[in-house]
Amino acid sequence: MNDDEIALSEEALQARLGDLRQDHADLDAALQAIALSPLPDMLLIARLKRKKLALKDEIVRIEDQLNPDIIA
Repeated sequence: MNDDEIALSEEALQARLGDLRQDHADLDAALQAIALSPLPDMLLIARLKRKKLALKDEIVRIEDQLNPDIIA
């Protein structure tokens, strides 16, 4: 890989990371709104929490790719 390909790859990862963070925040807001309803749908809440956790896992994976933990 040359420097241009690495830069494009990092830009793509940064863009994906921004999208994932926004989706994670949106899910958090949706969960809060559903939880405040008089009769919250617990099945929906569980599904959204699993999706939010999967997004968080992908965020951490991409952050690790962008900032590898190199032991010198």
